[in-house]
Amino acid sequence: MTTLTLTRPGLAELVAGVRDLVDPSADARTTAFAVAGLLRERLPSPEILTEEERLGDPDRYVGHTLHAEEDFSIVAVVWRPGQKTVIHDHIAWCVFGVLQGVEYETLYRDHGDHLTEIGRAANQTGDVSGFAPPGDIHRVHNTGDETAISLHIYGADLGAAPTSVRRVYELPVR
Repeated sequence: MTTLTLTRPGLAELVAGVRDLVDPSADARTTAFAVAGLLRERLPSPEILTEEERLGDPDRYVGHTLHAEEDFSIVAVVWRPGQKTVIHDHIAWCVFGVLQGVEYETLYRDHGDHLTEIGRAANQTGDVSGFAPPGDIHRVHNTGDETAISLHIYGADLGAAPTSVRRVYELPVR
């Protein structure tokens, strides 16, 4: 087991709180909702990242792993205007909170040979949400004019796994 924790304002308290809530034998959805409640109470400011990290990358969105241990990881993601993910789902439960800007999320349902859009959300600064597979197929897109920053807590050790993505969907959307 590898544990990584960077020193950042408010991170130690958040890690301790998540650690108290995470039980690998518990239902993933229940865990996601409990961690989302904690994140609502302890959502840090964008200053959890350095000034340089908050700039992002002009070519792609950037994830900064702030903490990783066997049962969960915390990653701050910086999205410049226009940057987006591929349509994907996750290997474990996930909770996210928007620290700055707006993250636009589109949700999909898999029909085997195509996807359909089943929802959209414009997640504003301060918004927190959580979900668990299955049924977590989505795309995140910064449609705004400013850099967006979000904090993601995944129920997986991203120090040991290269990504939280389980599958990328390249099916047509109807």
